[in-house]
Amino acid sequence: MKLNHFFAIALFAVAAPSFAQTYKVDSRHTYPSFEADHKGISVWRGKFTKTEGTITLDRAAKTGTMNITIDANSLDFGLPAMNDHAKNKDMFNVPQFPTITYVGKSMKFDGDKLVAVEGELTLLGVTKPVNLTINKFKCIEDAMTKRETCGADASAEFKRSDFGMNFALNWGFSPDVKLAIQVEAAKTN
Repeated sequence: MKLNHFFAIALFAVAAPSFAQTYKVDSRHTYPSFEADHKGISVWRGKFTKTEGTITLDRAAKTGTMNITIDANSLDFGLPAMNDHAKNKDMFNVPQFPTITYVGKSMKFDGDKLVAVEGELTLLGVTKPVNLTINKFKCIEDAMTKRETCGADASAEFKRSDFGMNFALNWGFSPDVKLAIQVEAAKTN
């Protein structure tokens, strides 16, 4: 009898339902932006205006993942000539690499607070680890849609040269890039 009880507990543990929730990224409220050196004398800031993806999050188990796709052609510096140059083969090479992706493989918590995402960025066909720091994270019931919506402010730093974006490095431009990402996502299930 005790052995059967043990197997029943083990079977329940294996069959226990997942409490992960799926969220669809709201492209109207999600804008990855970045800062990059310009000739060592100023900092240029740009953003991408078209982003989509999904996030899964199990707050009880403190786990989650994300799959984000950025339309590289949506790059906007606020100066059309700079947009055009950045989209050519010198930098983002949009005709050959029309999307940038981020796959978050693991979420890190401090108690109940989401603080980081470990993942990989694919840029110019090169995939490298890039971890996000979550500076702010909150979920609420959206007053208009009555659906749970989560939002975050995330940041990261990486070297563009690690992805083969080497334009003007020999002229003294820094390869360092700072990301600042505002993201909102609505629960789908």
